[in-house]
Amino acid sequence: MKKINVVGTSGSGKSTFSRMLADKLNYPHLEMDAMFWKPNWQESTDQEFFATLESKLADELWVLDGNYNRTVPIKWQHVDTVVWIDYSFSRTLYQAVKRAFLRSITKQELWPQTGNVESFRKSFLSKDSVILWTLKTYKSNRVRYQQAMSNPEYRHINFIRITSPKKAKAFVDKLGT
Repeated sequence: MKKINVVGTSGSGKSTFSRMLADKLNYPHLEMDAMFWKPNWQESTDQEFFATLESKLADELWVLDGNYNRTVPIKWQHVDTVVWIDYSFSRTLYQAVKRAFLRSITKQELWPQTGNVESFRKSFLSKDSVILWTLKTYKSNRVRYQQAMSNPEYRHINFIRITSPKKAKAFVDKLGT
């Protein structure tokens, strides 16, 4: 495992897992949201986003955290491993709600030098709510990753499906032993 993409629905725990995995392997942790979001919640254009992504993925070792389905042709071109964090719907929704609540209270900047913080209003009362996004994409993400695992186009990829936090920890703990 040298080039790893960790995927999963928003709130699934992919960022937590990605950081844990990157730390264990001593690889750079690359967060797609940090590449995409500009200050004041401005989105990068696809041209900007794709160029940044291609530049970051030029290195030999990395753990890439994120979905962004439109980037699959770029990120999966040379990836050797995709780790799918596929926790239950109830677990994923609980984690998304808990994270949104905590972030709206702490006002922690999400990505360096963006000033982007989550607010209660944006998280719970907006059409752009990450919780609403989790509700809308959970099922379609599961279908997409199940299909990708059996797609001959991706036979060069080792797919690993992790279905619980306990299994995630065991997977990381087992590395390097």
